[in-house]
Amino acid sequence: MRQRMQWWKVLGLAGLAGVAATGVVVARAERRRRAYTPEEIRDRLRERHAQAATSGDEPA
Repeated sequence: MRQRMQWWKVLGLAGLAGVAATGVVVARAERRRRAYTPEEIRDRLRERHAQAATSGDEPA
């Protein structure tokens, strides 16, 4: 019985570590996204639009 309780604790800690790691990844991505200036975002969107317009001439 004692061994079973230890496994539940290990699984619980592993799950908690996974949730914390996911939070760190999401926070980093959000900081990276917010670091762009509006002009940089506009330029990137224009580039993506131009690429889509040239490669998307044929309808699916």
